[in-house]
Amino acid sequence: MAQVLEFKLPDLGEGLTEAEIVRWMVEVGDVVTVDQPVVEVETAKAMVEVPCPYGGVVTARFGEEGAELPVGAPLLTVAVGEGAAARPARDSGTGGEAAGPARAGEPEAGEGRAEEAKTGGSGNVLVGYGTSEAPARRRRVRPDRQASVVADGRANGRVRTAGPVVEGPVPVISPLVRRLARQHDLDLRELTGSGPDGLILRADVEYALRAAAAQGGRTAGQENGQVAAAVGGTPSAAPRSGGVRTPLKGVRGAVADKLSRSRREIPDATCWVDADATELMRARSAMNAAGGPKISLVALLARICTAALARFPELNSTVDTEAREVVRLDHVHLGFAAQTDRGLVVPVVRDAHARDAEALTAEFARLTGAAREGRLSPGELTGGTFTLNNYGVFGVDGSTPIINHPEAAMLGVGRIVPKPWVHDGALAVRQVVQLSLTFDHRVCDGGTAGGFLRYVADCVEQPAVLLRTL
Repeated sequence: MAQVLEFKLPDLGEGLTEAEIVRWMVEVGDVVTVDQPVVEVETAKAMVEVPCPYGGVVTARFGEEGAELPVGAPLLTVAVGEGAAARPARDSGTGGEAAGPARAGEPEAGEGRAEEAKTGGSGNVLVGYGTSEAPARRRRVRPDRQASVVADGRANGRVRTAGPVVEGPVPVISPLVRRLARQHDLDLRELTGSGPDGLILRADVEYALRAAAAQGGRTAGQENGQVAAAVGGTPSAAPRSGGVRTPLKGVRGAVADKLSRSRREIPDATCWVDADATELMRARSAMNAAGGPKISLVALLARICTAALARFPELNSTVDTEAREVVRLDHVHLGFAAQTDRGLVVPVVRDAHARDAEALTAEFARLTGAAREGRLSPGELTGGTFTLNNYGVFGVDGSTPIINHPEAAMLGVGRIVPKPWVHDGALAVRQVVQLSLTFDHRVCDGGTAGGFLRYVADCVEQPAVLLRTL
């Protein structure tokens, strides 16, 4: 007899708690094999194809494309075992309706995982998610608890009845949205969703709470001051009329969270210097004229960075706030800022200190291409120890960048342009660049930061200085 197994959104690693459905790769009724990709999701880190740990027939999908699901929420159900192909298939729609009630003697969705060895379950699917352990069975509601469940159903979009709780037609998928509405006694049936097909998003709930506050309405949450904590404002703050509201989620949300934390926790300072990059540009031209793979300018700057960090290792560190210790790191994992259609991302070149200019060029090219296609893995976007930010590509000279928490410093590079410069005692037109270093003042003082930046500028002006460390 076929068993219906429920596949939930797995832990995608690196502290990610939710993902947005970008594209379903299977339909209800399709036959899937073990570890076959079934859905493409977008996290705050990257685009990920999620494989299914079961082989069988898809009986239900949960969530439309564009919906945001928390880790642990159901993705789909699969009928496995004998008779699976004969099971009726019914599309789940926006509300994630299952393919139908379980027949007599048949286990409910999610049950029977202990028999995975017999039904074709795979091993670990993604980071932190395994299919070898049987999850807790679906909780049964005792009769004496039925009344409280029904009372709780209002915020969850359920119909109040004297019998079993019945899901209503409220287009809400995220349990986080339901919980937020329940905490503030907000009836989701009264809201109009701004998501695909009228899907109610968290932003819709937050807007409704702000609107109620502006109109003087008092909900259970407002009475004890919870609205301000839930939506990040004050109960008296009224939303601005008009304009376009864009939820802070995905890459934009992750960037906002990290930059806010950096500004909140790191006492940063910035120093800068102008440098004559004429000789560096000539050296690069000579390297590329000699044949072989072309060397990129950012690779040469990265090589200079790693040499400078070897001299000033204080800047390749992080602060353990709980232990009140500065942790000096052994390896240089160099992050670099890359602007993509999805927003700003910071891919990381592992062990940059052990790579020459040619290897750095190849790795920068690979990671940049993957970033533009949205195919970077979470591991390629985390673990950096120092960041190189080439904002000169935007046609600007200088910047005071925000440190990529929990790193201790970031080197900024402006555009390289012809400018008047005193060279060998005479005024000349030279290729000039502005370099800036933003650093965590807890890990070092200005003398160390200035020494690092001066060494970088010396290498830019006289690339032969690098020969001492090659």
